[in-house]
Amino acid sequence: MGAKKGGKEDAVEDMPHVPLKAILLADSFTTKFRPITLECPKVLLPIVNTPMIDYTLAWLESANVEEVFVFCCSHSKQIIDYLDKSKWVNQPNFSVSTIESHNCISAGDALRFIYDKNVINGDFVLISGDTVSNMILTEALQEHKERRQKDSNAVMTMVIKQSKPSQITRQTRLGTDELFMAIDPATKQLLYYDDKSDDQKGTLTLDKAFLAENPSISIHNDKQDCYIDICSPEVLSLFTDNFDYQHLRRHFVKGLLVDDIMGFKIFTHEIHSDYAARIDNFRSYDSISKDIIQRWTYPFVPDVQFSLNNPTNLERHGIYRASEILQSRSAEIGPFTYIGKGSSIGGKTVISNSVIGDGCKIGSNVLIDGCYIWNNVTIEDGCNLKQAILCDGVVMKSGSVLEPGVVLSFNVVVGQEFVVPAYSKVSLLPQPVTQDSDEELEYADNNSGIIHTIDTLENGNSRTEWESSEVGIGGRGFIWSMSEVDHEEEWRHSVAPIPETKLIELTQMVFDNLELNIQDDIVLAVPGEQESGNESDDDNMDDSLQIFEKEIEATFLRAVHEKVKDDHIILEVNSLRLSYNLALEDCASALFYSMMKLALDTTHTSPASLVKNANDVMSRYGKLLKPYLQSVDGEIEVILKFEEMCSESAKEFAAVFVQILHMLYDKDIIQEEAILNWAEEKEGADESDKVFVKQSEKFIQWLNEASEEED
Repeated sequence: MGAKKGGKEDAVEDMPHVPLKAILLADSFTTKFRPITLECPKVLLPIVNTPMIDYTLAWLESANVEEVFVFCCSHSKQIIDYLDKSKWVNQPNFSVSTIESHNCISAGDALRFIYDKNVINGDFVLISGDTVSNMILTEALQEHKERRQKDSNAVMTMVIKQSKPSQITRQTRLGTDELFMAIDPATKQLLYYDDKSDDQKGTLTLDKAFLAENPSISIHNDKQDCYIDICSPEVLSLFTDNFDYQHLRRHFVKGLLVDDIMGFKIFTHEIHSDYAARIDNFRSYDSISKDIIQRWTYPFVPDVQFSLNNPTNLERHGIYRASEILQSRSAEIGPFTYIGKGSSIGGKTVISNSVIGDGCKIGSNVLIDGCYIWNNVTIEDGCNLKQAILCDGVVMKSGSVLEPGVVLSFNVVVGQEFVVPAYSKVSLLPQPVTQDSDEELEYADNNSGIIHTIDTLENGNSRTEWESSEVGIGGRGFIWSMSEVDHEEEWRHSVAPIPETKLIELTQMVFDNLELNIQDDIVLAVPGEQESGNESDDDNMDDSLQIFEKEIEATFLRAVHEKVKDDHIILEVNSLRLSYNLALEDCASALFYSMMKLALDTTHTSPASLVKNANDVMSRYGKLLKPYLQSVDGEIEVILKFEEMCSESAKEFAAVFVQILHMLYDKDIIQEEAILNWAEEKEGADESDKVFVKQSEKFIQWLNEASEEED
């Protein structure tokens, strides 16, 4: 008997396949990466030795996007030439096409231009070519489609994730300003978006009418905009209908949120374990580079070939090495460092927390810490570099020094023993006579207003003899000047850590501006999130605690590798505690976990050497726990955290639980009373929960006897 035709299943099968498309904006429309981006498009700048755009395209391919339209204007020939030679040409089921325009000066102009090309006829992903992500897009796409079926005005889904800003700097770890969002907790509709708070930092003014119209809202200052948007085709037509839309967030998103005539809506999709971040400034360049090296972005990491990057081997302590490296036996390569193909490293040179590109020549007695050194860079003997960026072809003459935050653009030469001051930007191009403002309308292409200032350049070299240089004898380059205001704010976006003096200054104001001021004297406090409803947020608290612990671990590890002072570490931990509104005990547990994880990750060959590692770590950093262990209950929390590690995430410690507990007692980190109370609390517990108490019976008995003798 033949099967029936024309049923629902057949209708689904007969539906034509609609390929998922993406628009990738290859222009950043910003001056934050100048002077580098005057010579090279931002999306082709390397991050851990791979162009930014390759991370974005690799993610789009993994997310089952089938067609990508790369829009380029500034430096369009460089981008097109690169893509023509890349692996993205002739990929099966993944097409990359370029759309070129020389007249667009904003993202709004770009989207209007693409609309006229009529290449988008369904939902699409909107992303910039400086985005790194490994998120699975399926769930967000499904949510978007289901909402569209119920409400045709649901035109956009914005991907967000949790990211607490520092209560001291009012910035995220990516160097972006504190972001305020109001979200409907039930529908996830975005109701309010403000990436620049009022003149008084940390405050936000809402109208009473807004609260009346939205009886249930969550107000956040702990979300990060990932700049990944799922859009309906109407988004492009909205840009065409509204020529005043230039900036994607400042104009388009805010415009839709206040437009009560058309009724278009934006929704959010929050990711948790996945990674997504945009390289918006030099600080985010540094943070995302570290995330890649520490494998938060897996599978888009150096030892996995997702583009034409050179094969790389991952070694212990997060060290990556490409092939054909020449390294002196007396040279030291520290943790979380990448060494590119064909690079050479001289004797007694020390490199840590840095990226070294391909074909670099590094001399002897060189100190490199926290630097990003691109391809074919030469660093002669005795140089000292900290938290700096060196572009392709840079030469540092012997004995020269880069203070923190320096950026050397392409082919700059620093003269012998010359010291480049902190935060300096050096280029072979003279500084433009007039700087554009830092808006999305900023642009730097062959038609921009700066072309008249760089006509002294020919084939990358100045026609002058560089008889006198701003960067020392034998040097080549102009040090771009900064106003006092620019210099004051430069620390916000630099690869260099925030100066300790600045942190101390800002900490004095940390308790100011913690309230959310509502018009007519209605005030809502915003420690992280406020809801005008009675929904339980236990799950949110659990998520926040996990994220807090990860941030504490990252902060501690960076402090260890960068040799940060103890006072500075405590400042950063206190800032995180204020951001997450957590107790002292939570800081103690998170710090203790980070210390024990460091001991575990340090080379050891036996249980005894593991105990030695733990002893060494506690001898050096144990005093950091003291400010957070103000009570016996806090010390018990640390013991419970150690039990949890031994049972779950760090089982190798289980065999030496007693030895380490004894060591913590000897170092006065855990007091006798805390250990005895912990054992007493376990008396009524299940047998499975008494494993470590039983291991510690002799030690506990000794403590009891000692206590009785004292009595």
